[in-house]
Amino acid sequence: MTGKLDLDPVLVARARELARRAGRPVVELARSHTTVSVERAVLRLAGVTGADPDGIPWVNRLVDAVVADVGLGHGVAVPVFDALAREQITDVTLLAQKAAAGSVRFEVPSGKAATAARRVARRAVGAGVRLIDRRRVERERLVRRFGDPARRPWIYLIVATGDIYEDIPQAQAAARAGADVIAVIRSTGQSLLDYVPEGATREGFAGTYATQENFRLMRAALDSSSKELGRYVRLTNYASGLCMPEMATLAGLERLDMMLNDSMYGILFRDINPIRTFVDQRFSRQVHARAGIIINTGEDNYLTTADAVDEAHTVTVSQLLNEYFAHEAGLADWQLGLGHAFEINPDVPESLRLELAHALLARELFPDAPLKWMPPTKHMTGDVFRGNLLDGFFNLVGTMTGQGILLVGMMTEAVVTPWLSDRDIALQNVRYVLGAAGGLHEDFVPAPGGFIQQRAHRVLGEAVELLERIGDQSLLTAIAEGTFGIMKRPADRGKGLDGVARHEADYYNPATEILEQPA
Repeated sequence: MTGKLDLDPVLVARARELARRAGRPVVELARSHTTVSVERAVLRLAGVTGADPDGIPWVNRLVDAVVADVGLGHGVAVPVFDALAREQITDVTLLAQKAAAGSVRFEVPSGKAATAARRVARRAVGAGVRLIDRRRVERERLVRRFGDPARRPWIYLIVATGDIYEDIPQAQAAARAGADVIAVIRSTGQSLLDYVPEGATREGFAGTYATQENFRLMRAALDSSSKELGRYVRLTNYASGLCMPEMATLAGLERLDMMLNDSMYGILFRDINPIRTFVDQRFSRQVHARAGIIINTGEDNYLTTADAVDEAHTVTVSQLLNEYFAHEAGLADWQLGLGHAFEINPDVPESLRLELAHALLARELFPDAPLKWMPPTKHMTGDVFRGNLLDGFFNLVGTMTGQGILLVGMMTEAVVTPWLSDRDIALQNVRYVLGAAGGLHEDFVPAPGGFIQQRAHRVLGEAVELLERIGDQSLLTAIAEGTFGIMKRPADRGKGLDGVARHEADYYNPATEILEQPA
């Protein structure tokens, strides 16, 4: 089946095989390394909670203490649960507090002591995974009870005041106005914090801190809205940055429905070390797979720094890589919110036809994925009337090409953080287009051999050529050379590299062991 674009199935298969070839060494790298955030996520599943008087989470204190005594390469589970047995205590958070006070020493046990520590660690971490399982079942029950939105794409709207107690009424108002997915954007700079703040927060800048308590509060509020509206309202946050595995774990524990989780966003746009990011990504996606969370990837960001026409093929390459990485970690197609964006300069001749070609190419390459379609940002000028028209074109392309998740564009992009009134006007735009043309994708078929088909074929061909080059030189080298988003990020540099370790021969991670087995 070649679809509306008459894509060559042999070339499509070749593209996927090249993506596997390029991605496989990165997966092997992730399978043979760990990070401080992976290990902290393991201990969060085992029940470590809370923070010290300075706001530093006890899980950070505990991992730091283990690393100081025995290093990171053995994993922290066995040293921690061995210390619990030696100290004759059962509360792992209490152990963290004692370790922070310097009253506990850690060691790597052997023989029967190691076997016993592994057994108890797996039991404790397994309890956390079972809680994630229960939260997934809870979501499925609520979706059956309240129902899904009657149409696609789902309307995705951002709330970001900095104050969780202000976010909640804004999110509920947005749901009443038609939003199906509420995204609580994260406070500026949180991706560079190597710890997860604790508790409810009211002081974020251009966003609200992602914390477990903030997750809990917003999820409860949207459950109330779901009951009121008779449809399940989904919640999104971020599993990216230096705490990607922990964010994924907390999202699973608090029943978030989507998480921004991209293979290269942190590398390119936050200068986080590539190895750290790929190791963290694999674990986080294993958690997302278990939790039934839809991931959103960040290919749209490339087009904010690179030209959306000249570099369109890099988006396709990244989507193919993200698909491979996601499948390898256990995610199903319905969980792949692969990103792409309406970012072509509107002054370029035939810009709308080019956008249609790019969007339809993504739709046909990934027919079972709920693609996340992102609105114009780079070429928004502050002219709100022009901006509202561009957003209308964006919405139209979204429905003509059958996108799954449509992020609401704001006419005030590049001017101010949106007010409620801005969101209301933007939602009116979406509602009009979807109401007037919601089924247009059934009728829209590009002319055989015409402009749109030719453009899609060219982008796919360029993507295959780039994947062939990446396979010859390695993905890490391609990233270092600025292939994606024109950002050059060498593998031996970037933030967080000191938190990475190669597995020792006796490395043990009970969470990975559980997650890699059938649920």
